[in-house]
Amino acid sequence: MPSDLVTPVTGTVTGDVECRITETGTVIARFRLTVRPREWDARARAWRDGKPVAYICTVWRDLARNAAESLTDGVTVLVHGRITEVRDNTVWFSVDELGISLRQRIAYTEQSLPSPQAAAPISAPQPAAVPAARPAPQPAAAPARRARTDSRPRWWEAERSQGWPGFTSPGADSPPPTAARTR
Repeated sequence: MPSDLVTPVTGTVTGDVECRITETGTVIARFRLTVRPREWDARARAWRDGKPVAYICTVWRDLARNAAESLTDGVTVLVHGRITEVRDNTVWFSVDELGISLRQRIAYTEQSLPSPQAAAPISAPQPAAVPAARPAPQPAAAPARRARTDSRPRWWEAERSQGWPGFTSPGADSPPPTAARTR
């Protein structure tokens, strides 16, 4: 029952990804996908999981390499592709696009990987050295502005310091909004 209609499917990867390279150097990967369609139970008046449908998904070239590196057993994915065959209660699926579902996990791209410092253990702060003699107190001066070390645009601080309409900063002198007063 081949079809040229592109179909989206969401399911859970079952097992490991099998990856092969043809004699011409084309990378092909195959993985199993289990889809549990949701069905409305009119008697119970509730949604329930339907009978699982097994898919065997095939991907090629760069998508195959990326799938082999990224997919593991239990990951929920979204695939777009075409049904190429239905045999032995299994749907054979040719995948054009593949993505990891973010409903239950976080996925990073190469550009969005956290920096190595994000994974470094937090060490206890070192105690500051105590100076031998304290310098004489100086008269109070206007507070110095800190150098910008964050990536916020300049308008962010300007808007924040002026207060956005409808928002009050924590600790503002204005009282919190109250319900309408009655006499």
